Amino acid sequence: MDRMRLKSALVTRGHTQALKDGTVKPRTFEFDFEEVPTIVQAFRRMVRGLDFDISEMAMTTYLCARAHGKRFIALPIFPMRAFHHGAIVHNTNAGIGSPKDLEGRKVGVNRGYTVTTGVWARAILQHQYGVDLNRITWVLSGDEHVAEWTPPANVVPLEGGRKMEEMVVSGEIPAAIGIQVDSPNVKPLIANAREAGFEALSGRGLYPINHTIVVKDELLAASPDLAVDIFNAFAEAKRPYVDRLAGTQLRELSADDAFFKRVMTITGDPLPYGVESNRQMLEAIVQHATEQGIISRSIAVEELFPVNTHALTA
Repeated sequence: MDRMRLKSALVTRGHTQALKDGTVKPRTFEFDFEEVPTIVQAFRRMVRGLDFDISEMAMTTYLCARAHGKRFIALPIFPMRAFHHGAIVHNTNAGIGSPKDLEGRKVGVNRGYTVTTGVWARAILQHQYGVDLNRITWVLSGDEHVAEWTPPANVVPLEGGRKMEEMVVSGEIPAAIGIQVDSPNVKPLIANAREAGFEALSGRGLYPINHTIVVKDELLAASPDLAVDIFNAFAEAKRPYVDRLAGTQLRELSADDAFFKRVMTITGDPLPYGVESNRQMLEAIVQHATEQGIISRSIAVEELFPVNTHALTA
C-alpha cells in the first residue's frame, strides 16, 4: 500500500538535510518537498491558500494566523533561531545616540510589522533599553502575510514608490529593522550586536525562536498520530547534525554551524524541540506579540500545539 505523500515546504539546513535527502523517513507518510525561492513565500502561500500540508512558518506569522482562524496548527519544532540585536540599524548622522533616541521618530520595518525579526528586535528595544514602542511611528516596506490583520495606529505603510533602504541612507527615515544597506553612514544601533546576543543568552536565557512547523488541521483530525510522527522525524534528523557539531567531523563550518556550535557551549543542545524546553521563549514571544498589538489577547503556550505533542522533547 502506497504511503500518503504530504506536500511540504522546508529550508535545507544541517539539521533538516536528512529529511530533505530521504536519509530519515517518517513512519506513516512521505514528504513531498517543494523548493520555494524563499521560505517567506511559503509562509504567505500557507496562510492565504493552505498550499502545503506541512510548512515551515515564522512564529509570529503563526500566532497572527491562529488568532484569525487559519486552519493549521504548529508542532513544537523550531528549525530556525537567531539573535536580533544587530537587526536595528540607524543613520549615524540622524542624531540617534542610543535606543531611547528612537522615541518620537520614524523607524522602518522590512516587509511587515508582524515579521518575527521585527517583533524580537522591538522587544529588545522595549525590555532591555526601556524604549516606549508606542512613541515610535513604524513604517513598513511591505504588507502582512495575514491579510485580515489590522495594524495599530502608529504603524503606517511606506509612501508608494519609495525604497526604505534609500530613505535610511538619506536620513529621511533615521533607523530601520531588518534591512540590508551598504553605506558608511548606516550602522547597527546596538554596539557589538553579536556579542550582545550571546550575553543575553548566557545572562537571561534569551534565545529567540524564529520559525516553527505547521500542519493542516484536517490532516491531524484524520490522523492524530501524524503530529508525533512528524516530530520524531525532525528529531531523528537533528541528532546526527548536533553530534557532528559536538565533535570534529565538521571541518569547514558554515555561519549557521559556527553559531550553533558556540550556542552549544552555553545551552548544550543548540536546537531544542518540545514545549517545556522552550517555554520561556514561547511565553516571551506571545507576550511581545500581545504588547505590540499583533494579537489582541494572550494565549497559553499549550494552546499553540496539539495535546499529544505537549510532552515530547528532543
